[in-house]
Amino acid sequence: MSDQRGSISGLTDDEAKEFHQFYVQGLVGFTAIAVIAHILVWAWRPWFY
Repeated sequence: MSDQRGSISGLTDDEAKEFHQFYVQGLVGFTAIAVIAHILVWAWRPWFY
């Protein structure tokens, strides 16, 4: 059943898992960069201090 393309996206289960892995990695990377940027801006000009 995992080799059939019966899903809405047209991906197999293995392809969907691989896509999900890259998507999560990208999300984690984006979040890490955003957190670092916020810390640097706060160190430069603190808000709510």
